[in-house]
Amino acid sequence: MNVTLTVNGVSHTVDVEDRTLLVHLLRDHLGLTATNIGCDTTSCGACTVLLDGESVKSCTVLAASVDGQSVTTLEGLADGERWHRVQEGFRAKHGLQCGFCTPGMVMAAVSLLAENPSPTAAQVREGLEGNLCRCTGYHNIVAAVLEAAEGSVAR
Repeated sequence: MNVTLTVNGVSHTVDVEDRTLLVHLLRDHLGLTATNIGCDTTSCGACTVLLDGESVKSCTVLAASVDGQSVTTLEGLADGERWHRVQEGFRAKHGLQCGFCTPGMVMAAVSLLAENPSPTAAQVREGLEGNLCRCTGYHNIVAAVLEAAEGSVAR
């Protein structure tokens, strides 16, 4: 079946099997590999993307269901050479170790800050609770999101 969607501002029509998941459309058909596959069960959040501005775990979304919609991946956040403020926050506060969860964490944080531009640390932790990090203990991730919220990093 053909699925037409906008990914990172570019329109695509992709021929996929009707059982294809959005994460596989992004990675296998469009070559956007920042969206990671960590579990296929919505447990880890490594595959989080923005679907019409809302964070979703792309490992549980059928590609057919996003026909006509807009998807933003980590690759689509930067404005040319200028990183998104959440990306800058992660860099400034070292909100990563191995980096596997980072794309999903960043995308979830972007969605969180769109809904709540000035969260507390507790609200950040609650907002990211569907995204697992096996390395960091979350302290620097929370600090990175708070840094981005405060606007003290370049946008």
